[in-house]
Amino acid sequence: MKLTRRFAQLVCIAAVAVMAFSCNNNQQQNAKSTSSMPQAAMEKMTIRFVDEDSIMNNYSLAKDINEAMLRRQNQFDAAQSQKGNEISKFGNAMQQKYQNNGYLTEESFKADQAKLQKMQDDAQSYLGKLQQSIQNELSQSQVQLLDSIDNFMKEYAKQKGYDMVLRKSATLYIDPKYDVTQDVIEGLNKRYNKVAKK
Repeated sequence: MKLTRRFAQLVCIAAVAVMAFSCNNNQQQNAKSTSSMPQAAMEKMTIRFVDEDSIMNNYSLAKDINEAMLRRQNQFDAAQSQKGNEISKFGNAMQQKYQNNGYLTEESFKADQAKLQKMQDDAQSYLGKLQQSIQNELSQSQVQLLDSIDNFMKEYAKQKGYDMVLRKSATLYIDPKYDVTQDVIEGLNKRYNKVAKK
């Protein structure tokens, strides 16, 4: 009986010791996990922001691309107008000829109808290809523009020691003192002008 009681006491003491060790070990692990957090996560981050609309309005490459696309759009509009005028002129001439009994045979009327249809098909095909060409040009220009800004921003942030440069539109509020838009625009234009002069 004494042996059993003694054994029970030893088991209790061992259980308390194990629990104490376990609690102490957990506290040490928690302390370790807190101290083993990445140092950067515990440091103060340096964050800045840019207004992308201002960059697009003031970056010379963006302005040049915009002007080129406006010229191409004007080219498309002019081509569309020219083709439309040609088709309309021929259609009106056909109508006039028909009203004045200018078609002596059904074959000559059908020949002009076929010519009008071909003019419409050719115009549609030409304008479709022109529009596709403009769209491809725009896509390539957008890739070039975004690559230029992205590459510059990586170098700029690294050089200035910024951990992040955010877009203004992606945030709810940032103190205006963290705005580096003008500095970025100047840097982009300086780099772009250098490339353009080569």
